[in-house]
Amino acid sequence: MNDLSFEVTEALDPLQEDWRRLADESDNLFATWEWVSTWWRCFGRAGTARIATCRSPDGRLVAVVPLHRQSVHGLQILRFLGHGPGDQLGPVCSPRDRDHVARSLRQFLMEELEDWNLFLGENLPGSENWSAQPGATVLARRATPVMRPVAGGWEGFLASRSANFRQQVRRRERNAFRRNDASYRLVTKSDRLQDELDILFRLHRMRWGREQTGFTSYEEFHRQFAELAHERGWLRLWFVEFGKQPVAAWYGFRFANVEYYYQAGRDPQAAQEAAGFVLLAHTVRAAIEDGVREYRLLQGDEAYKNRFATEDLGLQTVGFARGIAGRLALLAGSSAVPWNPVKRLARRLLTSGESTDQRAT
Repeated sequence: MNDLSFEVTEALDPLQEDWRRLADESDNLFATWEWVSTWWRCFGRAGTARIATCRSPDGRLVAVVPLHRQSVHGLQILRFLGHGPGDQLGPVCSPRDRDHVARSLRQFLMEELEDWNLFLGENLPGSENWSAQPGATVLARRATPVMRPVAGGWEGFLASRSANFRQQVRRRERNAFRRNDASYRLVTKSDRLQDELDILFRLHRMRWGREQTGFTSYEEFHRQFAELAHERGWLRLWFVEFGKQPVAAWYGFRFANVEYYYQAGRDPQAAQEAAGFVLLAHTVRAAIEDGVREYRLLQGDEAYKNRFATEDLGLQTVGFARGIAGRLALLAGSSAVPWNPVKRLARRLLTSGESTDQRAT
């Protein structure tokens, strides 16, 4: 029996105070009011907010479930607010309540909420029990590597890696600094943040040799969110400079004592000095020295991430269907079904929210 009750609203603003409290408990930057409200300002006009509040029998607010309903060719799709640029999604709640909320939410969606055909739960933590829910179909799985500090600080971390890795980290930084008058710069307090972000986006475009990437397609969103993150003290924007000239950038955040490596860029002419790798290693060292409890490398199983990671937390995308139209769309999203028009729609839905990883060093 479901002992949690849900109530649905379309208004985000009245929930700000409780939302922020729950986001702090969630240990998830992408669950914050700041992230979701920025997403809503940038992309919300394409659908309707369906914000479900979840309460315990004693009236305690246990979770906020920020959903977005959009009609696509007559199919009513429910997704979590924040999809696309968001790395980890799901209910905003304490980790201890996640399994209970997930079970209760599925029951609420199937038995009480009627205005949807297909629910796409994208980028849900792999450790949670969503895939075991009755009627759930796993549509995608992605790696999400994380580094947890070991005893001994930075030197202890290096000692836990291979000899080849240790030598590369030390040699590449030593050579870059010896030959290029190099220095690191962290943007902490700045009244010229947009100018600093101009450098980030310029270096990112230089690295990939094109104007549009998975990151730059959300440029306006990131410019707005970075301002809020800067005000809150979450933003971490690093540069490595050769003679005061920025040649590599690292864009991320520190929230709830967790470091998030979100994006990067570099000047291809600095490739021989491995400037991107040197800066990435420096951010890991700085995070360890500051005492963070995790350094999250976020989505993707690229080899360079695995060189720093100590484990993979994993993400999964699951789907639930309601009615014949929803079941057909969900079935079409399975790789076991041959190509057809409904599969084309499902594939477009599933890929439209993926933030293409463009962070190779």
